[in-house]
Amino acid sequence: MNKYRYLVFLICLLAQPCFAEKNDDVNYLDLAALMLRDGNLDRAVLVLDQVPLDDENVDLNRYYTLRGMAHLRRNEMEIAAVALEMAIASGEAESVVYVYLAQVYFQLERYRDVLLTLEQAGPELEKVASVYHMRAQCHWLLQEPEYALSTLDLAYRLFPQESGFLRRKVFFLIELGLYREAAEQGRIYLQRSEGKREDYVALGNAMRASGELSEAIMLLEQARLMYPGDADVNKVLAHAYLDQGQMNTAAELIYEASLLDPSLTGEASELYRRAGRPHRALMLNGQITDQRVKFRQRLALLLELQRYEQAAAMDDDLRRIGLMADEDIRYALAYAVFKTGDFDTTELHLQKLTRSDLFRKAAELRRAMQDCSEDRWQCL
Repeated sequence: MNKYRYLVFLICLLAQPCFAEKNDDVNYLDLAALMLRDGNLDRAVLVLDQVPLDDENVDLNRYYTLRGMAHLRRNEMEIAAVALEMAIASGEAESVVYVYLAQVYFQLERYRDVLLTLEQAGPELEKVASVYHMRAQCHWLLQEPEYALSTLDLAYRLFPQESGFLRRKVFFLIELGLYREAAEQGRIYLQRSEGKREDYVALGNAMRASGELSEAIMLLEQARLMYPGDADVNKVLAHAYLDQGQMNTAAELIYEASLLDPSLTGEASELYRRAGRPHRALMLNGQITDQRVKFRQRLALLLELQRYEQAAAMDDDLRRIGLMADEDIRYALAYAVFKTGDFDTTELHLQKLTRSDLFRKAAELRRAMQDCSEDRWQCL
């Protein structure tokens, strides 16, 4: 039936170009409501422009409500705010109008106005769970964490089936650095809901930060089974194993993650190096796409493997990508060249060092070169 009414209204409107002549048979508010319902926002606004506001029979509350909704859905927040404010000022507005206005204020980042508007809406909103989320978020954004947390506690008591309140509280606690409490609340949350991938990641990090490494590992291993191959889960789990000193396990996890996220290849290679597996690290090093990371790490690996000739031969590559400006790199290269017996080139590198700590190392290397000047083969 509404479709037929809509067609009749539309025909009436089309019969008078640009609405130049008023048609008393047309109920513009009903027509605008139908257009809003069908998503014809621009036409709804055009129809509302024809409403005779000087007519005492016009329902101004409904008019401004419809206009506010139209501009809200067109993402014209400033205009929507004015219209909804007028709707409230024009008479007894329904609670939903206050909710619409609160949503507009939130988009405009007028968080204090959001809270004030929701307070004026009446007791009906006490039964709407989403309103408590909005209130808590506004208090949080206004840097009032105590009120934000107390709002979530109240909401969870009123709506115990809504686990989202507990989830939001966990993330707030993490941002406040209250990791132990976040871990405790997080466990309760996961017992009462399925949880999402990011929930396990955040809670695992919170447990790590609070020193609950074994619990973090158990939780993240469970997440790894639920989300196999997920890079974020693997990374957090790897760092939990790192905190326990299990370098090799961490390296394997980061390597697994790097198969889907190549940017982690360098980290995986470094962890293998630290785990005492330099050959595995060197193999992965060849797959790193970031040239600066790749050659910096390769130089360290070649020195560790005592492949001094190969390390010394990296001179041109290091210069080409600008790593020779790093004095740690220059000293490492100088040491590699020293081990090949080329003392003249070693000295040229040492002369470029300016840092005090490297001055001392350079002095020791010069003494070694002097000691080796007669029996050079002993220093190779």
